[in-house]
Amino acid sequence: MKTTVVGFPRIGADRELKRITESYLHQESTAEELIQEGRRLRKAHWQLMRNAGIDLIPSNDFSFYDTTLDTAVLLNIIPKRYADLKLSTLDTYFALARGYQGDAGDVTALPMKKWFNTNYHYLVPEFETDTQVKVVGTKIFEEYLEAKTNGVETKPVILGPFTLIKLAAFKDTTYQEHLPQLVAAYQEIIHRLSQQGTQWLQLDEPYLVKDLSEEDRSLFLKIYQNLTNSPRNIKLLLQTYFGDVRDIYEDLLELNIDGIGLDFVEGKHSLELVTASDFPEDKLLFAGVINGKNIWRNDYQKSLILLDKLPPKQFVLSTSCSLLHVPYSVEQESFPAEITKHFSFAKEKLTELKEVAENLDQETEGWGFNQRLFRENRIVEKKALSKQLAALTEKDFQRQPEFRTRNRLQKQTLDLPLLPTTTIGSFPQTREVKSTRARFKKQQINYEDYTAFLKEKIADCVAFQEEIDLDVFVHGEFERNDMVEYFGENLDGFLFSKKAWVQSYGTRCVKPPIIWSDVSRKQSITVKWSTYAQSLTDKPVKGMLTGPVTILNWSFPREDISIKESTLQIALAIQEEVLDLEANGIKIIQIDEAALREKLPLRKSDWYGEYLDWAIPAFRLVHSKVAPQTQIHTHMCYSEFADILPAIDHMDADVISFEASRSNLALLDDLKAQNFQTAVGPGVYDIHSPRIPAVKELETTIETLLEKIPTEKLWINPDCGLKTRGEKETFESLANLTRAAKEIRERLVNETI
Repeated sequence: MKTTVVGFPRIGADRELKRITESYLHQESTAEELIQEGRRLRKAHWQLMRNAGIDLIPSNDFSFYDTTLDTAVLLNIIPKRYADLKLSTLDTYFALARGYQGDAGDVTALPMKKWFNTNYHYLVPEFETDTQVKVVGTKIFEEYLEAKTNGVETKPVILGPFTLIKLAAFKDTTYQEHLPQLVAAYQEIIHRLSQQGTQWLQLDEPYLVKDLSEEDRSLFLKIYQNLTNSPRNIKLLLQTYFGDVRDIYEDLLELNIDGIGLDFVEGKHSLELVTASDFPEDKLLFAGVINGKNIWRNDYQKSLILLDKLPPKQFVLSTSCSLLHVPYSVEQESFPAEITKHFSFAKEKLTELKEVAENLDQETEGWGFNQRLFRENRIVEKKALSKQLAALTEKDFQRQPEFRTRNRLQKQTLDLPLLPTTTIGSFPQTREVKSTRARFKKQQINYEDYTAFLKEKIADCVAFQEEIDLDVFVHGEFERNDMVEYFGENLDGFLFSKKAWVQSYGTRCVKPPIIWSDVSRKQSITVKWSTYAQSLTDKPVKGMLTGPVTILNWSFPREDISIKESTLQIALAIQEEVLDLEANGIKIIQIDEAALREKLPLRKSDWYGEYLDWAIPAFRLVHSKVAPQTQIHTHMCYSEFADILPAIDHMDADVISFEASRSNLALLDDLKAQNFQTAVGPGVYDIHSPRIPAVKELETTIETLLEKIPTEKLWINPDCGLKTRGEKETFESLANLTRAAKEIRERLVNETI
């Protein structure tokens, strides 16, 4: 039985890719040093998979920033404003990813969005009228040959043309105008790889698991009938993941392709589709049974029962999706053995693939260990918490009075100006902040000294906000390593790794907590820092919390209970923190739900019944008991929200801030069309780029916002937290933001006189 993986993590065992890329971007390393480290990482990963016995090893799944961007660059899908900078190929690539501000010009980055239902983000390719789609890059070809030189035969991986079209933006043009060139470019890729002796090419088409219209189906078939009907010496694998392909499965069987990759973890109907009719004898089924998105060990017995129902001798054992979404290896952790034995990260999943494949023929030693593991009672239920959840009624999820009454009372209490300015929460985490926190965790400094340091940073942060005259302050979150991990550390039921890093975008890596058991609050978490900041100013300081849905979605969840039950447990814990902040005089409380959309089913028919019908109430449970004068904020970023705006409005927050700058404020028309009742703060500049927006640029953005949003409902803020930015660019950008807001505010006041 052959084995494969859809893709492998590229950041390295110790985030080496992050470090060398940031070093290059900060002009501390050369382009050659960056390229050399990329080669070293690729070689290490290929050898790791070969030594684990994986038969079909992926290549071209490596990227210095994002593989969707890699595909666009390979195919010359580079908007003119970036080409006109006349930078090197590598620096043009990073300008597309991060924006550019320097001697060559000033451009913002490409829009960035969530990759389907994950916490990974991709750069949105942009077609223009004069875009000439053609193969201009060499990465996919060079990396295949590079692997071959290292003695490893690989299957190159590339984003498929259908998904590329569906994810791309088309500026004053349509996909139809570029389709012939796009198909021709993919045909050239197939031809050139064939000439190199490549045996398999993996075309990733995850968009096929979404609801497909008849137009979508026709487009897909048009592309692939043209793409696959030419003579070739290479086998084509059409790979899907994150769901099932019920809308197009029968069509896939008819295509002139050699393999079909299906997800049997998230694909609810995958098994039903395959067993409903005979699978074609001229094709291989790549069966994704090892979960590529969670860190728990695979239950071999369940997998073998599933595999036993598949066509014999016609499938390759695979992961459900790329292992990009899990950490590198459990070997780097120091959990007790009784805990570690339950986990499987990317490296361990390679072993699971081989052991499941071997157990198809006979029981091995790994089989016995696995079955004993799944017979154990891993945790003890908190019965009091279960009773509390069971006793919840509809009233517990409803805040009183209704929005308009609360809005009037809050205006009287807070007395904020028109276009109130604020930030999303975090301020830059400098090397000093990170090193001091690390020293405290290693017990190299005591609690008193660490507290004094944090108070000094908070005082500086408050003083800066006073200086630029923001209207609503934050304390800066210097005590927090991560917006989810920090709360998990202060709640019962979570475990924390040392090096279980996962790539979120580019050089941004996160270390998701592991929900191990029932969740409850141990003690107050944020009150100390918020009240200290509030004591330093007469301006309101927001209490900053992470919402229950985001904590769940940005953690590795349990698999022994439903995610709904886990989320409600977290909601009760965060509710206690909300009420503590309110009792201690905090009048504005922000409960971030940045990841609300992340586990939204990819098919619209499942949105409410499987997710929103409990996710939205979970958020309401958190704030349902606060006084009407207390203003509740929330924040969401890097997702498409237009189609779930009614559900978001139903969260019943008082103010919501959205990421909008990097999506070109496309959300504004949707807010207006939906008659959105919640006050909003669409981000006016992109914090994921180092460029500093000018005052005039920000004024123009605010004016655009005012064309779509009533003045009394508009807040002015960046589009996300500032933790990853440098101090200089942050301070200049925020100063420009407040100057722009004041200028527009003054104009509005003068117009009413």
